[in-house]
Amino acid sequence: MTLMLSVSGCRGVVGETLTPEIAVRFAGSFGAWLRARAGQRRARVVLARDGRAGGEMIKHAAMAGLLGAGCDVVDLGIAMTPTVGFATDMHRADGGMVLTASHNPQQWNGLKAIVRRAGAREPDACAPDADSANQIIELFRSSRAGSEGWRTLGTVARDDLASIRHVKHVLDSVDAHIADIDHIAEAGFNVVLDSVNCSGAGPGRHLLESLGIEQLTHLGGEATGLFPHTPEPTRENLGSLAEAVKRTGADIGFAQDPDADRLAIVDERGEYIGEEYTLVLAAEALLASAHTPGATVAVNLSTSRMIDDVAARHGAKVIRTAVGEANVVAAMKSNHCLMGGEGNGGVIFPPVTYIRDSLSAMAIVLALMAKTGEKRPLSGIIRDMPAYAIEKRKVDLPSKDAARPAVDKIARAYKSERIDLQDGVRVDFEARRAWLHVRASNTEPIMRLIAEAPSPDAARGILDEAARVIAG
Repeated sequence: MTLMLSVSGCRGVVGETLTPEIAVRFAGSFGAWLRARAGQRRARVVLARDGRAGGEMIKHAAMAGLLGAGCDVVDLGIAMTPTVGFATDMHRADGGMVLTASHNPQQWNGLKAIVRRAGAREPDACAPDADSANQIIELFRSSRAGSEGWRTLGTVARDDLASIRHVKHVLDSVDAHIADIDHIAEAGFNVVLDSVNCSGAGPGRHLLESLGIEQLTHLGGEATGLFPHTPEPTRENLGSLAEAVKRTGADIGFAQDPDADRLAIVDERGEYIGEEYTLVLAAEALLASAHTPGATVAVNLSTSRMIDDVAARHGAKVIRTAVGEANVVAAMKSNHCLMGGEGNGGVIFPPVTYIRDSLSAMAIVLALMAKTGEKRPLSGIIRDMPAYAIEKRKVDLPSKDAARPAVDKIARAYKSERIDLQDGVRVDFEARRAWLHVRASNTEPIMRLIAEAPSPDAARGILDEAARVIAG
């Protein structure tokens, strides 16, 4: 197993590829990059971890690296990735760092960087672009980051209120841009939340209680850092959530991943509706409220075409980017997008933060369900959405470059279709109302194959066809 270095930061198995030395060096490299960017100013960095067991060691190592690089650190303790983005803006910091491996299994951890333009007055903090990420990685690889002398070492301050302020800002933003949040309390929703015992546990409960959710069942809400199940919020991992929704007669079930930037949803029947619907439901709520023909949303190439249909319904436009939050955010900022995100359950709501945010997603979806002043069943809302089936497969890779031959074969085999080579290869089969995307992952040593079509059989057929092309 190798250390993963990408636009998503540094990620590896603790004690094997991710050691204290690696954490010090990578954080120090990020700190040195921020110092150089700040010029004569001292750089300020917001730091937090996702709460997974074993993360304390990585946190102290990362803090040492940042302090050694001469950065002043604002320590949030355990906090969600979007809270770090929000706090980076709130503290007018130069950057943020989250110690997380996102949805990776228990033994993984990582260091994820967030950057912000100096002087920005509106929400601006986001993942670094590819050039910036590569500069940080080059500093790490060259070991040129070094350490400042004792006179210029950084200082540490504590912020224990960032999560509370984040929740309040979500409530205020949804109230201002979508609907009166009092309708949510009036609807009397019964909700189940699964926080996998990690950073979303406290803020998730606080948000739902602040929305007037009196019937709340909280799974994985102990914040022990020990995952009660495989943490990626996919169908196969959320059986306990689906069962709890049926057992309690809940109206909806929400599932966060360890750093709480993604959100998956289970409807009132206990049916997993898929992470893709998280973004589609948010788009429906926001576009219906905007009353702005020509509004724009940005999503990546692996996101369901449902978003295109919903946008068309409201006279909006969809911009597609390479996979990666930074790519989506860059398009959002340059095109003044109303919202954006990724089909993995990641909703980016600019009034709050340019980071995928499960808190914003939960509040927006509940606002949609309560918008008419009456409780609308989620399954009924879903029936009004366009219906497609998306199928995903993974293939282990020795390195990211090993995916190139497969990408080239797919591009050649389907050259008569609409091809997009921004990130691997995406093939749009317009006549079949379907698409295929083949690319190397930025966060795991795998190649992802994703297909979407009007039926599961048709999507699986496209994946089978792609497999034959790659093997040929």
